Amino acid sequence: MKTFMAKQGEVEQRWWLVDATDKRVGRLASEVAMILMGKHRPIYTPHVDTGDFVVVVNADKVQFSGKKWQQKLYRWYTGYQGLKSETAAQRLERRPELILEEAVRRMLPKNRLGRHMHDKLKVYAGAEHPHQAQMPQPLELVAS
Repeated sequence: MKTFMAKQGEVEQRWWLVDATDKRVGRLASEVAMILMGKHRPIYTPHVDTGDFVVVVNADKVQFSGKKWQQKLYRWYTGYQGLKSETAAQRLERRPELILEEAVRRMLPKNRLGRHMHDKLKVYAGAEHPHQAQMPQPLELVAS
């Protein structure tokens, strides 16, 4: 019995369309990360990008549980002294797609391959997206 290892050009990458309306951020992000990595396929190979493209729409309608809208802080370093920070509610007003993008990015591998996987994620705040030509298939995730 030989172990199957996928090669770079062998895997056909599909496009999926996910509606994020009333979905929990963490549960949705973990399912999207699994699709980007390719763990939903039986031919998953850790060192090859076997994942698919994911287009997420309605990212401005995601949900957090509890008091995370007021208590969860996003911090980043600008190059100057001190950290910039904002709550999840402030980020939802400013750039709602960044909430889901960062959640998925932190669930992907922290290497060159993970950055390539993250490039296949397309997140949009509204219901419109410019990827009609790729004919993304609607995907209903279990995350609620």
